[in-house]
Amino acid sequence: MGPLPMAARAAGGCSSAALAFFGFRPLRRGLRPAAAFSWAESSHYGGCRSRLAHSLVDSVLDELRSRRLRRVQVSAKLGLQGTKELSDNKIDKRALQKGLLLEFQKDSERSLLAVVERPDGKKNWMVTDQNGILSSIKPQQVTYVVPGVMNFDSSRIDEFLEKAQDLLDPTVVECAWMELSEKDKSITVEEFAEIVYGNKESLESYCAHFLLSRDIVYFVKVESRDYSMYQPRSPPQVEELLRRKLAKEEAEKELEEFVHLLKSAKALPMESKPPKSSWLVDDKVRQKIEALQAYAVDACDDEQRRSAGNILKAMGFTRTSSAALKLLINVGYFPVHVNLDLFKYDVRISYTEEVLSAAEELLVDRPDSDMHIRKDLSALKVYAIDVDEADELDDALSATRLPDGRIKVWIHVADPTCLIKPRSIMDREAMHRGTSIFLPTATFPMFPERLAMSAMSLQQGKQCKSVSVSVILHPDGSIAEYTLENSIIKPTYMLTYESATELLYMNLEEEEELRILQEAASIRAQWRRAQGSIDTAMIEPRIKVSNPDDPEPNINLYVEDQANPAMQLVSEMMILCGEAVAAFGADNNLPLPYRGHPQSSTAVSAFSHLPDGPARSFANISVLRAAEMDFQKPVPHGVLGIPGYVQFTSPIRRYVDLLAHYQVKAFLRGDSPPYSAGDLEGMTFIASMHVKVARRLHSNSLRYWLLEYLRRQPKGRKYKALILKFVKDRMAVLLLLEVGMQVTTTVLRGKVGDEVSVAVETAHPRDDILSIREVIEDTDDTEE
Repeated sequence: MGPLPMAARAAGGCSSAALAFFGFRPLRRGLRPAAAFSWAESSHYGGCRSRLAHSLVDSVLDELRSRRLRRVQVSAKLGLQGTKELSDNKIDKRALQKGLLLEFQKDSERSLLAVVERPDGKKNWMVTDQNGILSSIKPQQVTYVVPGVMNFDSSRIDEFLEKAQDLLDPTVVECAWMELSEKDKSITVEEFAEIVYGNKESLESYCAHFLLSRDIVYFVKVESRDYSMYQPRSPPQVEELLRRKLAKEEAEKELEEFVHLLKSAKALPMESKPPKSSWLVDDKVRQKIEALQAYAVDACDDEQRRSAGNILKAMGFTRTSSAALKLLINVGYFPVHVNLDLFKYDVRISYTEEVLSAAEELLVDRPDSDMHIRKDLSALKVYAIDVDEADELDDALSATRLPDGRIKVWIHVADPTCLIKPRSIMDREAMHRGTSIFLPTATFPMFPERLAMSAMSLQQGKQCKSVSVSVILHPDGSIAEYTLENSIIKPTYMLTYESATELLYMNLEEEEELRILQEAASIRAQWRRAQGSIDTAMIEPRIKVSNPDDPEPNINLYVEDQANPAMQLVSEMMILCGEAVAAFGADNNLPLPYRGHPQSSTAVSAFSHLPDGPARSFANISVLRAAEMDFQKPVPHGVLGIPGYVQFTSPIRRYVDLLAHYQVKAFLRGDSPPYSAGDLEGMTFIASMHVKVARRLHSNSLRYWLLEYLRRQPKGRKYKALILKFVKDRMAVLLLLEVGMQVTTTVLRGKVGDEVSVAVETAHPRDDILSIREVIEDTDDTEE
């Protein structure tokens, strides 16, 4: 009996999309069985099928099953294994023998043809596959034994596959399904071969197995007791699977096009890379590039993980976050020194249009409900002292000597609450930022830039709204009197710490107010020490990167000694302000974010043997207990040596300071405070979460650029280092004095507080690797 004209059916309506899926050439028409006839003579796609076609299918299936039954009966009588027994999936060792041609599962993605060579142990077999490789396989790996083939030569596998190539037309699977699904008839591999090719010889049976086993749409494999069958799926199932298949093909096409874009961009020189914005225009491209970005920072969902993994595989990269980062840098989407933490922590670096619009309205209206009660202090000489690149200037100082010899100082604090009202859109935005973020590469202010750096900030020579905290000191440095009032000031000097220190050393008569401030700071420090304050002044690094998007940006390193006279002066005045505001809150029963810090159980005298400076400060810091907050009354601040403390001097930069301003300003106006103690606690908690992220961002970014700075230094350069602590044996924590960075390495000699020389062996910022070794300069002493 001749085969059914399944392939001819393709021309009348069967899909040819599966050809690309299987990756084979179409069936050569010259190899069609002679019995094929025009499908138009018997049926048409979508119409009624002819009785002739149905009777042919039925008769072929009946005849084949009759033959199989007779063959099995004869085989049983003779004790032989039939074709089906050899080709069933459940193959044991006894079914295999030398010379058989079989297909086995090489791995999750590959099946290979091979010839059985010999047994390998009790269960396994040695086979030679189509690539000429000899390997051992388990019976469970065998997916098909080609029937009717004995003593096959492995060198002829390529020839066998070439012949099979000509017969592998996937469209016949669809045509067969059309006939068999209507009567829900299951079919074996050899029945499929007989129907499609006209016989079930070894080549045709293998092609039938190949087509059916790779088909994922039309047939499903079902196991019977004796052999495997392929059952046609229902039309709704086929429709859904075809939809998924087409979607997969479309996704693969999109992936191929995206990979082409990546490879093209990767091949371009750095200065010619496409801009970042070009990757975000098309939605499908944007989704893929964002999946890579999320993968690079380990912050992706399952869909992004799959997408990024497929992209990396197609590009020949390993599926790792570092590989995704490298790829994004190579195509120019990320600069070489991209700060991944900004994406990892989803940091707010821009403002919504709603917030920006609200900011512009405030800049136009400039409301000030406290204008009628502001005191004019513009005649005072006012010093604003900060780092040289500070954009938000929110505090300044004045001082005078009273006729009785006592010192009176003013701490003037910028007044953003004259513009920002509690619970407004700008207030909510500030609360969910918590703080301004200061990085070596950029500043992300808590308020929109035009508000923070112009309307709110103190500006030299201009009349500025402020809240002025004035304090008269007793001769011993304690507070005698204090006053909080709304004011107008006119800053006289905008000084850096370096220039303020120079003025102090010059001791100019015309800068008497600055000398008085220094005297006030000195007696305050003495008084606080008498109250048990702990010295925590360290050497801290500060880095400014001017062009961070360049492959080799400029790095400016500053090492700040917190014992610097100007820094000490400002620090003492800020602490004094915090103590006065806490006293104001206590005296007026005002809910405020009071900050305390219990003294350590370790006495300060425990570290008196250490040299004054970073070594002793490091030891003091190491035993500090956690800070405490109270929102109803002051709590002692043992570290600072004062009875109470409220952060008040940075309302443009810190939200908790802004909360304190809301409460104090309402009291000064005679209004009820806008927030209860419970309100303050909840809002402080929200803000503090964002503050923690900001600190982590600052710390990580600072360390990255310090490592980049060290990486660029001449190899073998020596650095002075101070021993801060021994961790174990001679493993020590050191402070690089010229860099301000703490490192760990082994030192052969010295004690805590001693200086040693070290050199950098390896500095790799992206991988956070730093290797330091001690440099022994006096070899003679070492030998002794």
